[in-house]
Amino acid sequence: MNKVSFITIDEAHAGQRLDNFLISHLKGVPKSRIYRLLRKGEVRVNKARCKPDYRLELDDELRIPPIRVADAAPRPAHSGKLEWLEAAIIYEDDVLIAMNKPSGLAVHGGSGVSLGLIEALRQLRPEARFLELVHRLDRETSGLLLVAKKRSALLALHEQLRGTSVDKRYLALVKNPWQGKARMVEAPLLRSQTRSGERMVRVSEEGKVARSRIVPQQLFRGATLVEVRIYTGRTHQVRVHCAHEGHPIAGDDKYGDRGFNKSMAAAGLKRLFLHAARMHLTHPVTGKPLELDAPLPDDLVQVLDTMS
Repeated sequence: MNKVSFITIDEAHAGQRLDNFLISHLKGVPKSRIYRLLRKGEVRVNKARCKPDYRLELDDELRIPPIRVADAAPRPAHSGKLEWLEAAIIYEDDVLIAMNKPSGLAVHGGSGVSLGLIEALRQLRPEARFLELVHRLDRETSGLLLVAKKRSALLALHEQLRGTSVDKRYLALVKNPWQGKARMVEAPLLRSQTRSGERMVRVSEEGKVARSRIVPQQLFRGATLVEVRIYTGRTHQVRVHCAHEGHPIAGDDKYGDRGFNKSMAAAGLKRLFLHAARMHLTHPVTGKPLELDAPLPDDLVQVLDTMS
């Protein structure tokens, strides 16, 4: 394609996701290139930017920009298997990348993990001079993860995270119906290791200050979907605080309830039901508010649908 093209959506394509339509329409163009076009707003629907998961409607008008032949050329072999990672990027500018990390992926290699998210991202972007994790998520936890593209941005974001200006919120499915309204949990946490080297955290007066606010969102039979805002970033904080309040998180094999986990597995849950859903912060360069959201993954949505 060497010029702008316009497509009007007919009945055959109404209801299809925008990214899936583009993947099938732009045959030969790498998925990573398509998601990049969407992020930059070069693809427009009815003259407006749209997210990849937008559902096309009858008579929508798509604007597709020129795509040079060079852009459609195969990517290097080492990055071809990492195109899914490009699709996991939900925000990017000159200094920052926000990822929607899938569950089961470690943020970095080591401890028996040959390739973590940051190593994979560096392979995907071999031209990048600087890519560093701003913070971490447990391997089992999905959701928002920040990566800095410049050291100045990394230092500025670290400074924010050390304070209380960053608003970080998680969604979790916990055992038992929640009683009452929102609850502030202030329980200090102490880290330790077992003889086998496994990292454990427990509530202890000898531990570091840890504060979380747990807000019920939706009640189910024997469980509650809650939103947890953390004011401190301690290891396993959400998991331990929920368990401390008598509401262990579904699928948590370290701090959870075995019987509850078994019942949730029967409902289709195959992992820890904990997702970093929202983060509100100040952009490290512009100083403007930046609101980031990562929707609940399909596998967790399906579990909630099964329980409804």
